[in-house]
Amino acid sequence: MKHIIILGDGMADWPVKSLGGKTLLQYAKTPYMDKLARMGRNGRLMTVAEGFHPGSEVANMSVLGYDLPKVYEGRGPLEAASIGIDLQPGEMAMRCNLICVEGDILKNHSSGHISTEEADILIKYLQEKLGNDKVCFHTGVQYRHLLVIKGGNKELDCTPPHDVPLKPFRPLMVKPLVPEAKETADLINDLILKSQELLKDHPLNKKRIAEGKDPANSIWPWSPGYRPQMSKLSETFPQIKKGAVISAVDLINGIGYYAGLRRITVEGATGLYDTNYENKVAAALDALKTDDFVYLHIEASDEAGHEGDIDLKLLTIENLDKRAVGPIYEAVKDWDEPVAIAVLPDHPTPCELRTHTAEPVPFFIWYPGIEPDEVETFDEVAACNGSYGIMKEDEFIKEFMK
Repeated sequence: MKHIIILGDGMADWPVKSLGGKTLLQYAKTPYMDKLARMGRNGRLMTVAEGFHPGSEVANMSVLGYDLPKVYEGRGPLEAASIGIDLQPGEMAMRCNLICVEGDILKNHSSGHISTEEADILIKYLQEKLGNDKVCFHTGVQYRHLLVIKGGNKELDCTPPHDVPLKPFRPLMVKPLVPEAKETADLINDLILKSQELLKDHPLNKKRIAEGKDPANSIWPWSPGYRPQMSKLSETFPQIKKGAVISAVDLINGIGYYAGLRRITVEGATGLYDTNYENKVAAALDALKTDDFVYLHIEASDEAGHEGDIDLKLLTIENLDKRAVGPIYEAVKDWDEPVAIAVLPDHPTPCELRTHTAEPVPFFIWYPGIEPDEVETFDEVAACNGSYGIMKEDEFIKEFMK
């Protein structure tokens, strides 16, 4: 049997008053996810281990069954792997957002969703002006980039910028957790302030402002770590002789790299509502013909949640159903070799809160011949009655792969 996980990042949500007290999954038109939930078995998954922040790196690693206390090293090293940076001993990697600040306020975490092409110009400029034998900036995707510090101490208190929109940024700057990390914290904070001086008058930002767009006028490094000691999925599940990951997000591709999954790059994959669902589905189906396991990650709902845009998030959920889950099910349901399908979010990203939370997420597992439970729809409330109950740690992936 082949296996595909379709991950709708941040798709879960809270009840919304304007939607009659329903969650977005309850309100959205999702005939295929409802059908597969009805034909399959359902449950909820705790994707955030105790003591961990509900970040996408934590949640997606949990979905794949990794023991977070043993292997977690932050987002930075995962994103480094995704863009081909092989971290050496003593090198600390950090996610480095290009953000927009207005005065002392962190306006948004994405510089108005700056393009990769524009961001590359700014990151290369920062490397020219601030890079040295200890500090190195690397271009990632859109607003998501990488800062590598040789000899950096990872014992730092860093605030994810998407958690604090419209908050004053200065109280949120990096703080050392131990005295030995003060030098690293001071270095990073100095880089933040210097980047603001360098970027405020950059021609590209002047052009963005003239076009009515948010400037990318500051860096914001966070989630530091060293190279993680993750085992490949095939070591735990020998049936995965070959696997693939499909995502527009460096973080997810980095997890895939350490998990032993080949990365499939898809033209038109943006990580936003306008991502090319059709190309992603085509790539997933092609991979399933040769591979045993596919992790199809779609970021759009998470970004809509961070924007607090209910209508846009509803659209992304309905697009996931209509343009990804449906076509994949219709394509594989009659294959000679059966295909197991699981659909779930990694964490909630409530529009009301505009950041991640740690509540358990709904999931279903379907494959030909599975004995269904009594759940009729796919959403946070219906999943409470699923036959799997609440799962945690590696229970979901073991159940899915058995």
